[in-house]
Amino acid sequence: MFELKKKSIFKGIRIKLGGFSLLWFMFALLFMALSPQTSFSTRIKEIAYIDGIRNNQLIGYGIVIGLNGTGDKANTVFTNQSLANMLEKMGIKVDPNATKVKNVAAVMVTANLPPFSKVGSTIDVTVSSIGDATSLTGGVLLMTPLRGADGEVYAVAQGALIVGGFSVGGAGATVQKNHTTVARIPNGATIEREIGYEFVKRDSIIISLKTHDFTTARRIEERINSLYNDISHAKDAGTIYVKIPDNMKENPVKFLSLIENLDVKPDSVAKIVVDEKTGTIVIGENVRISTVAISQGNISVMVKEDFKVSQPLPFAPPGAQTVVTPDTRIRAEEDKGKLFIVEGDLTIKELVNALNAIGVSTREMISILQTIKAAGALHAELEII
Repeated sequence: MFELKKKSIFKGIRIKLGGFSLLWFMFALLFMALSPQTSFSTRIKEIAYIDGIRNNQLIGYGIVIGLNGTGDKANTVFTNQSLANMLEKMGIKVDPNATKVKNVAAVMVTANLPPFSKVGSTIDVTVSSIGDATSLTGGVLLMTPLRGADGEVYAVAQGALIVGGFSVGGAGATVQKNHTTVARIPNGATIEREIGYEFVKRDSIIISLKTHDFTTARRIEERINSLYNDISHAKDAGTIYVKIPDNMKENPVKFLSLIENLDVKPDSVAKIVVDEKTGTIVIGENVRISTVAISQGNISVMVKEDFKVSQPLPFAPPGAQTVVTPDTRIRAEEDKGKLFIVEGDLTIKELVNALNAIGVSTREMISILQTIKAAGALHAELEII
């Protein structure tokens, strides 16, 4: 029986330091003792945004040319049709069914239009193949209009593609790194139309939390009211109304700059996130576990299979044949599980130390957390992605 107690983490640890090292050790302890109140605070602009200020998604259909035989194949109908339509606009009429080229690929072009973008400024674009092209390396995107959700053209993209990978191969093998059918063009689109943003409504602004939480909303309200008397009001867990003071109405940008840089300590729900595909576990700060006893045992099964060949003896009767018979051996072993006691109301550091002391792998730890949750001893939300 092995017992882990909350107050015995550092028991038995001996520290032997020289004079200079001891000085630095005491300084580190003093620094940690003086800084916990501000170490977890963050600015309002990191946890919230001003209502009315947002990105807008743009999308367009385009053609990439200049590929070294890695473009869409002849059976990709829309690529041949698009190429024929483009050439027809330039005064060259061709039959789409007779067009057979391997250096052209049809792509979808996407981009995000940041708020307050002006005509003439540039944005990055992402180019993705929609046909059966094998690589976009070395390609050039032709002029592609980018439209918003309302169907209007807000930007035009064109330029050489940058592919973050490669693909080489021969008749018998192929080597590929990353995706070669997705590329980017830095500053590849020029903005042609602006979007107006109305973030000041009736001498007030609305702050929206990225993660809704009543405690965080209340703390933001109190933080703003500590500087400006009774101008902030939290409507719900994700919305805070802020009235612009009379002396700031002529300069709302300065007021927003002061508000978004205020420090607030955000609150969070106790949560454990588990990614079973990669074996990743992320444990939140407020996770607590009641006193439980844990026993973890593994069962390993080994199957070994050989094949024995039995041939006919000399002077065997006619019709005797060689026979292959399988020889299968199975062995099962079960580890002797030990019972561990994990005492309740642990901090995140004590919880991690307790789970590590059991000596299980990450995937076994996932099963333990699920079992503790099923037993009702895990006081947190367990999310599996």
